[in-house]
Amino acid sequence: MGYMHKVFLSGSGIYGCSNCGTHLALKDKVTSKLYTGQYGRAYLVEEVSNVRAGEADKRTMTTGVHIVKDIMCMECNNYVGWTYITAFSADQKFKEGKFILEKELICDRSRDWN
Repeated sequence: MGYMHKVFLSGSGIYGCSNCGTHLALKDKVTSKLYTGQYGRAYLVEEVSNVRAGEADKRTMTTGVHIVKDIMCMECNNYVGWTYITAFSADQKFKEGKFILEKELICDRSRDWN
């Protein structure tokens, strides 16, 4: 695979990797803050940048069985969450294609330039 270019996000709110600060998601792409990950609170996000996905894994979670892929920061390779590939329960299908970012593993990269 070739070189992956880092994306620098712009907007009123940005979440980044807590290890290296690489931009990961815009705050307005967060659809819920009511999720729980391996490290505590987690956010369901519509879109992320600057991550690479691991291998697909079938996991039993509190909401049922899902096929997910862990996502890592493309800059420092730290685990930051996962993406939902397949949900087997009809009421969980809305998660497919979305991402979980673990609150403990991200930081607020927002800046007030005024």
